[in-house]
Amino acid sequence: MGKLESYRDLEVWKISMQLAREVYQITEGMPKHEIYGLTSQIRRASVSVPANIAEGYGRNHRKEYVQFLGIANGSLKELETLILLAHDLNYLNDITKLMSLCESAGRLLTRLRQSLQRVTDSN
Repeated sequence: MGKLESYRDLEVWKISMQLAREVYQITEGMPKHEIYGLTSQIRRASVSVPANIAEGYGRNHRKEYVQFLGIANGSLKELETLILLAHDLNYLNDITKLMSLCESAGRLLTRLRQSLQRVTDSN
């Protein structure tokens, strides 16, 4: 991979943005009575992942960046749980693609956090 010019060059950000777009599309079909409940919570959690990656990237210190990546990871786990709940309630049918994107984003977040922590710990 070449030099990073922006957080938009990070694969984890790209995957999490794709995940957020997919979440918005699939939740369009959820019951209208959930618009301010589960639908809204799922959407907020999905947006939180790339937003925290971007915010952390823009911070002045590596430790802060690692902290924001941790928040992104927490939002990702929240999102997975909400997707599973919506599926269990028969609000979402096929969640295979969403769960696959969650897994990919999770692996990439873990790798990025670990690499940044190694650099931080060695300083």
